[in-house]
Amino acid sequence: MSLTTEEKRQYNRHLILKEIGAAGQLKLKQSKVLIIGAGGLGAPILQYLTAAGVGTIGIIDHDIIDQSNLQRQVLYAHSDIGQSKVNTAISRLSSLNPFISFNGYNELLTKDNAIKIFQSYDIIVDGSDNFPTRYLVNDAAVLTNKPLVFGSIYKFEGQVTVFNYQNGPTYRCLFPTPPAPGEVPNCSEIGVLGVLPGLIGSLQANETIKIITGIGDVLSGKLLTYNTLSLTQVILTFKKNTTLKILELEKDYDYFCGIFENTDDMRYAEIDYTDIKEQLDQYFLIDVREDWERLEGHLGGIHIPVHEIPERLNEINTELPVVVYCQSGKRGKTATLLLSDIAPQFKTYNLTGGLNAIEVSN
Repeated sequence: MSLTTEEKRQYNRHLILKEIGAAGQLKLKQSKVLIIGAGGLGAPILQYLTAAGVGTIGIIDHDIIDQSNLQRQVLYAHSDIGQSKVNTAISRLSSLNPFISFNGYNELLTKDNAIKIFQSYDIIVDGSDNFPTRYLVNDAAVLTNKPLVFGSIYKFEGQVTVFNYQNGPTYRCLFPTPPAPGEVPNCSEIGVLGVLPGLIGSLQANETIKIITGIGDVLSGKLLTYNTLSLTQVILTFKKNTTLKILELEKDYDYFCGIFENTDDMRYAEIDYTDIKEQLDQYFLIDVREDWERLEGHLGGIHIPVHEIPERLNEINTELPVVVYCQSGKRGKTATLLLSDIAPQFKTYNLTGGLNAIEVSN
């Protein structure tokens, strides 16, 4: 395999870097990288790895483009709203670099397809935004012996590291157990600075290029945290847990992370705000968000974050139907099923769509 005349023009600025040169660019051309998610982190990762000349890029995402994505996912345009992220990304990226190949997976990554998909790639780059997927991606990367470039974002701060690199530490070495349900809301519930995923995704692309070309110091066993408000960064070191063995995938990653999404479950019920707003005093309201979120506004009732519910059951009025609410309804689902399991004496409803739905309807 060699570089064509057109590819030499395309990658000229790489070729004149002695640390990369023709040999490094050929390594990029021969490499196969899978990106998990084509959203906030995935978009910049895809743009820079495409521009860099990674020969084969896989993209897995089952989502469509929403208008709220455009504040940070600059790969997409207003005219793309409602379209598949994977299909739109491939079309846009192919025009950026016609010399590479794309594999699109318009599907959800699950325990049933992860191993098979991962086996076709050299490096996995995680741009997901939830804990079940992160644990699944880590475990599948370990079982297929693939390095995993990890990134995460939260409001104004992001993290980057590389797991399972040359038998180095994994995600479970750093985070052996998931946070309690509802303890860490995602960006759809708390927001995120638009430029943050661009910064973190670019750093993930940088680590990927370093791994492929063999240059620089890979962030294995090192967690870089970056704060956009103070422009400070800190690198924390962590070690491999040699007693930890990952021998198979979890049977259910949602259950492992304490998330219950089956709304067809007979234990689960929702209620619309329009049905109760004139008679709120006839329901016992529980705000299951975090302290700082409640300070920004609430519907009333008592405040019990999801992860504190089991220890604070005695604060709930058993004489009234219970309505739990959060920002978007996701944590409310978890709280509703949790209460149905541990306190079936309560008739519990989740507020449909959370506070976001009320703001929209108003």
